[in-house]
Amino acid sequence: MNSHRISILFALLAATVAVSAAQSHQPSERGRANIEREVRHELVMLPYYGVFDNLAFRVDGYTVTLLGQVTRPTLKSDAERVVKKIEGVESVKNEIKVLPLSSMDDRLRLALYRAIYGNTALNRYSLRAVPPIHIIVDNGNVTLEGVVSSEADKNIANIQANGVSGVFSVTNRLRVVKD
Repeated sequence: MNSHRISILFALLAATVAVSAAQSHQPSERGRANIEREVRHELVMLPYYGVFDNLAFRVDGYTVTLLGQVTRPTLKSDAERVVKKIEGVESVKNEIKVLPLSSMDDRLRLALYRAIYGNTALNRYSLRAVPPIHIIVDNGNVTLEGVVSSEADKNIANIQANGVSGVFSVTNRLRVVKD
């Protein structure tokens, strides 16, 4: 009977140690917020990050997964490099897609930029270092990513993008965030 109690006690102790070890490998809420803030800052500060690129990320414990689309392969590797240096980040999964080279897509990017940021209702967004409306063109298919301050601005951007000749489809993923 005693040996049975001792084995149950050891089993409970082992389970407690396993649970506490799993919990200790997760950052605190404050630690997670710090990692997210630093990753966001480092990505926005990349020198070649622009309006035709979209960088996003997800934090799972001490692992950062990089997401999005970029026009330059060097931007993909630069993003991974700067995120790996952040204190608290143990590993980086780089799932950023490098958009294919295409002169047609390049022409569309410029036409879309002019159509969206040339609109009087939206040109105020172009004054920022990294404009908040990102124009992603992949083989003629357009995705609008980022933030605007009103539903009307979101709809205007969508209308402007759909009006550009040569665009096959437009996916509007703009989010409305009040200033």
